Amino acid sequence: MTPYTAVFIFSVGIFISNFLFNSILIKKPFVGEPTSYAAYFAGNFRTHSTGILGGLIWGLGNSFNLIAAGKAGPAISYGLGQGATLIAALWGVFIWKEFKNSPKGTSAMITAMFFFFVAGLTLLILSGL
Repeated sequence: MTPYTAVFIFSVGIFISNFLFNSILIKKPFVGEPTSYAAYFAGNFRTHSTGILGGLIWGLGNSFNLIAAGKAGPAISYGLGQGATLIAALWGVFIWKEFKNSPKGTSAMITAMFFFFVAGLTLLILSGL
């Protein structure tokens, strides 16, 4: 399977499964009252454009990751792809300040998490060389 075929099949899977998971979560949400598809689509353009932009960025990154796997090798491609998780964690800690009022000792654990995450990614990337 070529990277482009993998991107297409993955995209079709996301599209089809979206109807299943949205239907389940609209009827039985994790938090709050059940809602409807009409309420789901009632948001304004700005709200939906944020989700669309996030999906485009994720899809483009996934496409580049699958394409790069053929050239760079799966280990390096996987390591670089997992960098997105690191960026999300950095945003949560430093931009959104999600742990601002956390108990004492949390900062040390977050620092250790970043260290071990980067160390793990580095070892994954080096394993493919």
